[in-house]
Amino acid sequence: MALPAVAYPLPSGIRARMVPDINGLHIHVLEAGYAENGAVPKRPVILLLHGFPELAYSWRKVMLPLAEAGYHVIAPDQRGYGNTTGWSAAYEGDLHPFRMQNLVRDALGLVFALGYREVAAVVGHDFGSPVAAWCALLRPDVFRRVVLMSAPFGGPPALPLSQAGVDHAALAALPRPRVHYQAYYGTPDANANMRDCAQGVHQFLRAYYHVKSADWLENRPYPLRSFAAAELAVLPTYYIMDAGQGMAQTVAPHLPAPETIAACKWLTEAELAVYATQYARIGFQGGLQWYRAAADARFITEMQTWSRRTIDVPALFIAGKSDWGTYQKPGDFERMQSAVCTDFRGAHLVPGAGHWVQQEEPEAVLDLLHGFFKDIG
Repeated sequence: MALPAVAYPLPSGIRARMVPDINGLHIHVLEAGYAENGAVPKRPVILLLHGFPELAYSWRKVMLPLAEAGYHVIAPDQRGYGNTTGWSAAYEGDLHPFRMQNLVRDALGLVFALGYREVAAVVGHDFGSPVAAWCALLRPDVFRRVVLMSAPFGGPPALPLSQAGVDHAALAALPRPRVHYQAYYGTPDANANMRDCAQGVHQFLRAYYHVKSADWLENRPYPLRSFAAAELAVLPTYYIMDAGQGMAQTVAPHLPAPETIAACKWLTEAELAVYATQYARIGFQGGLQWYRAAADARFITEMQTWSRRTIDVPALFIAGKSDWGTYQKPGDFERMQSAVCTDFRGAHLVPGAGHWVQQEEPEAVLDLLHGFFKDIG
């Protein structure tokens, strides 16, 4: 029996609805700038793709201003997330539906189901950023420009596979043994560790969102020289974890004080409750399947088909100045600008923001988006 969906508290002008039968899914979307009579709006479309552990709700602060600027703004709960149904959270289940090529197909199917042939821009944050990048790379005729947020795109895997990557054995062999967070996310215990943690999902997410934000003053990122284990070990423990520690235990010491929580305007307790209620309901495994699929050699090999293919539509990068995500994959930030995106329009690191840039500093993000979109008809 399906669990009841979680209602997102939305301001007037943003609506939620289900779009059925999209690549095996019933996709829950938030919309702004829609036509009241059910017709397809005669507006350019902006498609917003969230990351982990987020929801379509993560775009709530930018949707209305974009609609007021003349766009039809669409933000789905992606496969594995939120109120969208039709996916399996079984750890032993099939990972094929969560591979990158199929996530692009989800986005493409949604666009076509809503009556459009193209979108003016696809905007992706966190793990939504590589999905947006692959949308633009594979179907530039549909996704006419792309904004990558908080996760640079280093291009398709090389053929032959020669790009440096994480040496998990070397991390484990450090004097202080470490584990890469994506390797941890691939373990059978990760979902239960976060969903069933002693502090509860609400407090876990409060600590997790806090420690990756600009509010945690220890976030002072800089470019890393290589994937060497000793170099990666300078990353905070939410990226390079202590061996034997789950993510719930990793972030628990960073739960902010009550007065800090009360002063947090970018993520109030009521807003956090939306995420906590949703993840307590469905768990984290749907999102964790993305990480597992991304590390699966079968799908990496498949994606080598597009080795050296570039993104040729206009591209923009936005991240928080306090976001280690910009540099967690050494070389990707630079390669994105110099080789991967042939029409790159700028990389912007927003002061006062960490990883959750569109929630922490929505006005600054909107200014950058408006500038990037100014020549859209």
